[in-house]
Amino acid sequence: MGEVLFLFFLILVGWIFGRTAERRHYARLQGRESANGSFLVTTLKSFPAATAGTTPGMVVAETVVATDYLKSFLANIRRLFGGEVRSYHSLLGRARREATQQLVEQAQALGHNAICNVRIQTADVGGSTASKKGAAMVAVLASATAYTYDAPTV
Repeated sequence: MGEVLFLFFLILVGWIFGRTAERRHYARLQGRESANGSFLVTTLKSFPAATAGTTPGMVVAETVVATDYLKSFLANIRRLFGGEVRSYHSLLGRARREATQQLVEQAQALGHNAICNVRIQTADVGGSTASKKGAAMVAVLASATAYTYDAPTV
């Protein structure tokens, strides 16, 4: 009986700490995204003609986000019975948003106010394809062209 209670205690602690860390990351992302609200981000292959005289540049960002042990445990149970592992959706979404914010911040550091041709590649670092012992992780590589855009005046 004591072992079962200890297991539930560990699951509860894992849930609390994992949820807290995920919420903190979402809050930091939301703050960074709202601070860069006027920054133009598109997937257009080339930038519009209304650009300033600065030279465009390439920006690249890479991020790796890992899941907590509770989500990994629940995902393994879900894999046992089959079906979609929904807890990994938030993992991938966080990694994509983080990589996009890194692109924006790099472009701003270069003096640009827009990026286009945003390309995002994902990779399963440790989860379904690697050994089943570690926590699942997702790596995201993002690239884009940074440029300075002159907004049309109305």
